[in-house]
Amino acid sequence: MPLSEHEQRMLEQMERALYAEDPKFATALEGSGLRTYTRRRVYQAVAGFLVGIALLMAGMVAVQIWLSVVGFLVMLGCAVLAVTGWRKAPKPGEQPATPGTPAARRQARQRRSMMDRIEQRWQRRRDEQGQ
Repeated sequence: MPLSEHEQRMLEQMERALYAEDPKFATALEGSGLRTYTRRRVYQAVAGFLVGIALLMAGMVAVQIWLSVVGFLVMLGCAVLAVTGWRKAPKPGEQPATPGTPAARRQARQRRSMMDRIEQRWQRRRDEQGQ
């Protein structure tokens, strides 16, 4: 259940007060959030990528094509996980955009406007082809 605007403002005020009173404690709490999770996920993906390379090489040495294919697929999957995890990770000191915050609304508005432009182009092409 999303928070109301009033609750969002209250939460933001509490966070600012916490940072003002005890920045060291607030930073320690911040580190246990999404940034730490995504960083750990990227490290796991890199380790999996290395395992994929090992499987690929082992398949080539043992002349087992299926092992090489499995190694390649593991590498591909881990590379996708690493890239998506890296892109989603908030920058240091940045709060992740939660629904209802101005940053989330701005991002949704930008997405909406992009989708509107794409839909308009699609409509224009359909109209041109129909004439």
